[in-house]
Amino acid sequence: MLESNGGTRPPSPLPGSVPLASRGLLTAVVAAFAAAALSDLFAVYTGVRLRMLADDDTTDPTASSLDSAYSLYERAGQVQVSTTLLCAVLFVTWFFLMRRRTGLLAPDRFGMGQGWAIGAWFIPIANLWLPYRVAVDMWGACSPLSAEGETRRVPMWPVNLWWGLFAGNALLGRYAASRLDTADSLTEISDAVTLYLAVDLLYVAAAGAAVLFAVRLTALQRLKATEGPYWTPPGS
Repeated sequence: MLESNGGTRPPSPLPGSVPLASRGLLTAVVAAFAAAALSDLFAVYTGVRLRMLADDDTTDPTASSLDSAYSLYERAGQVQVSTTLLCAVLFVTWFFLMRRRTGLLAPDRFGMGQGWAIGAWFIPIANLWLPYRVAVDMWGACSPLSAEGETRRVPMWPVNLWWGLFAGNALLGRYAASRLDTADSLTEISDAVTLYLAVDLLYVAAAGAAVLFAVRLTALQRLKATEGPYWTPPGS
């Protein structure tokens, strides 16, 4: 699945010869992440409600009120799972198609074949790093060239922000899940829910960062595919 970079830079594609990234699919990705963010905020609300009942020292919460609050919290989690699966399907589809289109712009910039844009997400542990490498290569492939043919680096903070939030929150989410699964007292449930509140809030931030990354990369791909590989300084 590895692609050879070769010893020389391949010919640059002519403007208009590379398919443009789909704005329709991008819109669907953005909408899915918006739905996921709303479900995360709903989970935060139900988590705060459950935690307040569990920690309330002024009244003695009944078993039925706690069961009701916990049931609502679990339903919020089910909604999160559904929206997360939708995001995963749409985003990985967009990610693969973007890898294919950016590969046409600068095939020498990639160390892994197109299949890794999908496969990298499903390798345990390695999926905390490999998709980021594909994203970095795509970002570099969309970076314009100077008149001398050297790559003009586009700031990579959208890539780093998205992946830092995503990977870090994935690890924190696994830890919070293990804490909640083993909780057998109100105090332990309260502590686990507090962790999940942080996870859910960070997922909202990660969703926003993913949207920013997708929109910026799509814009870069469309610009380079439309105007050609070379960057023209403003006013020249």
